[in-house]
Amino acid sequence: MKKQVLLSTLTGLFMLSGCSTVAVTGRSQLNLVSDSEVLTASLTQYGDYMKTAKKSSNKKQTDMVTRVGKRIAAATEKYLITNGLESELKNYSWEFNLVESKEVNAFCMPGGKIVVYEGIMNLVANEDELAVIIGHEVAHAVAKHSNERMSQQMLASYGSQALSLALSSKSALTQKIAGSVYGLGAQYGVMLPFSRKHESEADYMGLIFMKIAGYNPEAAIPFWKKMAADGGKTPEFLSTHPSDSRRISDINKALPEINTKY
Repeated sequence: MKKQVLLSTLTGLFMLSGCSTVAVTGRSQLNLVSDSEVLTASLTQYGDYMKTAKKSSNKKQTDMVTRVGKRIAAATEKYLITNGLESELKNYSWEFNLVESKEVNAFCMPGGKIVVYEGIMNLVANEDELAVIIGHEVAHAVAKHSNERMSQQMLASYGSQALSLALSSKSALTQKIAGSVYGLGAQYGVMLPFSRKHESEADYMGLIFMKIAGYNPEAAIPFWKKMAADGGKTPEFLSTHPSDSRRISDINKALPEINTKY
């Protein structure tokens, strides 16, 4: 009993001491890792990736990615400075690359290292639609979603250890079954819903950044409709992204506020 109380107390302390606030949305998030730790790991992984990735030879598209990326980054920094968050600027060293790949995707590493795949450019009709993609990826960095994701995994791992200790008096078979159930719950009950929350938050924040940069956030609707038509239909419950219909619906709801406020 004492062990269980101690574990619950420590978990509570982790939660209280590891909370921060997401810029723009004000959402409270779990953050148990420092920016320096995340950035160090990120730069190493990014460097390793870029050693094997092949940069696109399409100069027109590469220039477009760089041009739009720089405008979005400048708008993001303007937002941070205007809202008294200039101390966050040290965490970003923006870089935008277009790489050869048929995959319809893009990703962002902490610190502002953003990669766009050639495959997704086939769905981009103009710079406004590219700004939807890059704004979304920049938002992941600004919201520190990688920090939060790592913190969730740390807490899930700690919880697994706590469960193992709590069931130490049970048979090996019982512990094995309980561990399997906990692992499934951690993945589908915590990790994936949080990932969907991150994606929705990045959609919203990205629209704000692209609006400040002078792009038209209305372009998000036709772009995500094209993405929906191009991609598969994974049930939302088992997906790390919001369903296509929910994403488009949420963006439609957010657009009037964004167009008026920014």
